[in-house]
Amino acid sequence: MQFFNLHTHQGTNTPHVVELVNQYPWEFDASLPCYSIGIHPWYIDEARMAEDVRIIEQQLTQPECLALGECGLDKRISIPFDLQLRVFEQHLQWAEQHQKPLVLHIVAAFEELLHVKKKYNPTVPMIIHGFSKSKPLAKQLVEQGFYLSFGKYLLQNPELEAVFEAVPNDRFFLETDTTSASIETVYEVAARYKKQSVTVIQNQIQHNFNQVFQTNQIK
Repeated sequence: MQFFNLHTHQGTNTPHVVELVNQYPWEFDASLPCYSIGIHPWYIDEARMAEDVRIIEQQLTQPECLALGECGLDKRISIPFDLQLRVFEQHLQWAEQHQKPLVLHIVAAFEELLHVKKKYNPTVPMIIHGFSKSKPLAKQLVEQGFYLSFGKYLLQNPELEAVFEAVPNDRFFLETDTTSASIETVYEVAARYKKQSVTVIQNQIQHNFNQVFQTNQIK
């Protein structure tokens, strides 16, 4: 059985791993077998926006493009927040048009995220990657329909054990993001925290993957 890596910035071409590689439009790599594409709030550049939009709209029609993102909102950067909101709202429109899930980068902006969700009421799945916050926030987000993806912070912060353990099994994914740790290592920690075997976690994530992405790339 394969492992699924919900979010990574570097494909490894490991035979038993399905990787959703994050792509930026200005450095798009057509050789990747499975990717997401979007404009990260850190890298919003109005001078480049028209070309970024052109590339994203082109790639959204490709079967290898499984999701939009990472995109989202970050209140700890200098990019104007109103500009971030406009770009994020454009991703929501694309997601609905193409029926693609969204991989989200959210920093200090969960209240704003919930406001946008209420405003637009998107029908596509939305996955918050790199989740590292509290159990009450995790519960609130799950109740609002979000999926949560755990990775490097699960390895680094023992306090996340209780948070991760409390997340319903049909609402989580695992990832490596920018860490050098393998996805297998993340699965091992997740299995220990859930008090399950790695195989059980693989089966659960296969189920979650099929629900969210409506494809059978994990077998």
